[in-house]
Amino acid sequence: MSHPLPQLSGDRVFLTDGGLETTLIFHRGIDLPAFAAFALLAHKDGRATLREYFGSYLALAREQSAGFVLDTVTWRANADWGVQLGYDAAALDRVNREAVAFAQQLRAQAGDAPAPIVVSGCVGPRGDGYDAGTQMSAAEAEAYHAPQVASLAGADTVAGLTMTYAEEAIGIARAAAAAGVPAVISFTLETDGRLPSGQPLGDAIAQVDAATGGSPAYYMVNCAHPSHFAGVLTAGDDWVERIAGLRANASAKSHAELDEATELDMGDPAALAADHAALRPRLPHVRVLGGCCGTDVRHVAAVGAAWAA
Repeated sequence: MSHPLPQLSGDRVFLTDGGLETTLIFHRGIDLPAFAAFALLAHKDGRATLREYFGSYLALAREQSAGFVLDTVTWRANADWGVQLGYDAAALDRVNREAVAFAQQLRAQAGDAPAPIVVSGCVGPRGDGYDAGTQMSAAEAEAYHAPQVASLAGADTVAGLTMTYAEEAIGIARAAAAAGVPAVISFTLETDGRLPSGQPLGDAIAQVDAATGGSPAYYMVNCAHPSHFAGVLTAGDDWVERIAGLRANASAKSHAELDEATELDMGDPAALAADHAALRPRLPHVRVLGGCCGTDVRHVAAVGAAWAA
């Protein structure tokens, strides 16, 4: 890495946002086919909605004297999901670049606080974020994700979020290295603390590091409740030392239960914050804190305050 990432130096907390898609669908009443928030960039009202959404989190980071990791709204902006919405390769390239420019604009408009703001290009899984499904080899994953990673390379980092198996994460990390941008890899976990593929979290991190020469800047866990993985963390393990971010679900339900749910389970922000605080002694390098499905600014506020305390 030619430029150290600020979230990896010092003890300062960096916040990020919560469950973007669940907030837009359940709290704002916005239709998001295929869970694709990037489609909102296509019109003025959609951009205004995103500006308001991220503005609440930027204000929170300012209040808590935290830094901020600002993700692009491109979790679904890859070939398989894009084609469902009528986006060909050229359109996807354009929307990914526009998403980076939009995030950079939000950063510029934020002024001197919160600071620093790190723009992160978000790459989602090729398939379902809850199911490993049909799996690619690492080489296939690199070839598949390379176009989106190249489009996002103007960001400060590229983050593969909600990864369900190690080979896809390896492909994203290799594509980021080829594009000259630091990679962040975030795995999702089932209630037993394993990836949806069945692989233990520690083995997945070790496999990605071994296959990439340790190129990911750090690892995260997202789209899982703290109770799902607290039992697999042992302070001092090499792979645990590589985890620097958490974006938990509000609900303690399994992915299968969440898939069947007709109403949003928002959990309890205070309880979620307490669950995070209990993990702090075992995750000494975590600096990036946000949320995932079911969380909103209330959850992130509680988690950020509890962790900083």
